[in-house]
Amino acid sequence: MKEVIVINDKQFELLIEQEVIENEIKRVAERINKELKDKRPLFIAVLNGAFMFAGELMKQVNILSEITFVRLASYHGTTSTNDVKTVLGLNESIKGRSVVIVEDIVDSGNTMVSLLEELGKYEPEEIRIATLLYKPAAMKQKLNLDYVALEIPNDFIVGYGLDYNGYGRNLKDIYKVV
Repeated sequence: MKEVIVINDKQFELLIEQEVIENEIKRVAERINKELKDKRPLFIAVLNGAFMFAGELMKQVNILSEITFVRLASYHGTTSTNDVKTVLGLNESIKGRSVVIVEDIVDSGNTMVSLLEELGKYEPEEIRIATLLYKPAAMKQKLNLDYVALEIPNDFIVGYGLDYNGYGRNLKDIYKVV
């Protein structure tokens, strides 16, 4: 039987262990190191969910680069509101730069489309997307995801930066709702 934890009013079972997560992040970082070695990219991590992914990814990225953070909100409880709000904006200039968005999860794609539209106004040379998790069954938008660590089923998940009403971000593994 898989490990089950309780967060608020929901039960979650183990889906992906930390070791698997970190091995896949390392694989993504190796591709980034190879493909962007001469670009001096700016990584834009989306808070709050991507903080653990961004931290682990940046430990593995060994090319000259910078990182900054933006904060967006599109979830309430276990469902997407499809109403994306920029809470904390971008302070660095991205004009003419290679940008890599670092996201915790891409499911419907609505948040990413909004972010791409917003960042596109600042004239970057290119924007690439790196996501820890991708739910192909939930995708509603047409997006090119450049770097995907893990594809998962369309389950609600917590852990490794992802939360359920603010709780569970600190879990080292990823759990799915039972």
